[in-house]
Amino acid sequence: MEDTEKSPPELDEDDIALLKTYGLGPYSSRIKAVEKDVSDVENKVNVLRGVRESDTGLAHPSQWDFVADKQALQEFQPLQVARCTKIVNPDCDDTKYVVHVKQVAKFVVGLGEKLSPTDVEEGMRVGIDRNKHQIQIPLPARIDPSVTMMTVEEKPDVTYSDVGGDREQIEKLREVVELPLLHPEKFVKLGIDPPKGVLLYGPPGTGKTLVARAVANRTDACFIRVIGSELVQKYVGEGARLVREIFQMARQRKSCIIFFDEVDAFGGQRFDDGAGGDHEVQRTMLELLNQLDGFDRRGNIKVIMATNRPDTLDPALMRPGRIDRKVEMGLPDLEGRTQILIIHTRSMACDRNIRYELVARLCPNTTGADLRCVCTEAGMFAIRQRRKTVTEKDFLAAITKVIKGYLKFSATPEYMQYN
Repeated sequence: MEDTEKSPPELDEDDIALLKTYGLGPYSSRIKAVEKDVSDVENKVNVLRGVRESDTGLAHPSQWDFVADKQALQEFQPLQVARCTKIVNPDCDDTKYVVHVKQVAKFVVGLGEKLSPTDVEEGMRVGIDRNKHQIQIPLPARIDPSVTMMTVEEKPDVTYSDVGGDREQIEKLREVVELPLLHPEKFVKLGIDPPKGVLLYGPPGTGKTLVARAVANRTDACFIRVIGSELVQKYVGEGARLVREIFQMARQRKSCIIFFDEVDAFGGQRFDDGAGGDHEVQRTMLELLNQLDGFDRRGNIKVIMATNRPDTLDPALMRPGRIDRKVEMGLPDLEGRTQILIIHTRSMACDRNIRYELVARLCPNTTGADLRCVCTEAGMFAIRQRRKTVTEKDFLAAITKVIKGYLKFSATPEYMQYN
């Protein structure tokens, strides 16, 4: 059978010289030479057209037309921002729109040539021209940039398997948050409204924020995280405005979860200190109460709140109808502490014969944050002794340092009673 493969063509003296110059094979050298010729031709064409490589991307000055540019600027008229307050005769061909220009007047206008009646709704921000005041373009709702930044775009990498010792609490939270979003028909058949919000309370370090991050990972709904101190503003009405815009942004989504962390920063009991310094914080909380049970239906919006001081919250915020379920994130038991230790040592280089249950028994009345600190200090002991793995002896030394040594630094004696 004859060989069908073709032998490479013979090279002439020019090709051999080119190979010696670039140190390349026969085909790659020819490709490089053709690419260089194409690049040279492109540069010559650009020079003839007057195009120069620059950061601005401007054409050659010989191609500038100042007269046409000036005429185009004169023909373009800037638009005014207005709000469409009412639609008159929406079913007729001659539909009119009542627009309100702030601090100017109200006008009854029509639509521009590029818009259809379905593009404009009542309450929408629109752009109108300055001559006939016709609606030219619909505008999105005005949302403060600081509120937009509260949206969690990327899903956290925390799952329910990374939370130890809180199985019962996680199930309660999933019933409130996930079940109404995934299976709303169950509530319709029974004729009940799903719970509106849930409060996570407990000592610091028991996994309240961690559970909320796991919920954000689990569901496909938009997740908005609000830290309580962000709503405490300097000027009158700013905190209440932020709360309104948070819920306004949430209503624009198909489903949304709003997580208020450290809600005791603005949700404390109302009192009069005589100086009026706490009035703005109280206005922020009153706006939150209005959004929780106001006249506007919130739709598929679920509210999760977290605090370690539930005794300081206002009773109006805690009543059913606003916060329908209260979940206590308490101290983990022996099984929970063992599971937390296994979760934190999952990525550590540890010996195989470590008795995690024994380590958990030596850490009574501890939180998940304390157990994580124990694992970190055990790794530090191994690093000091220049070992590549962590032994059980390192965990015992870490317990002596963290659990027994830091006992006097406990800031929450009501929750943590060490033996």
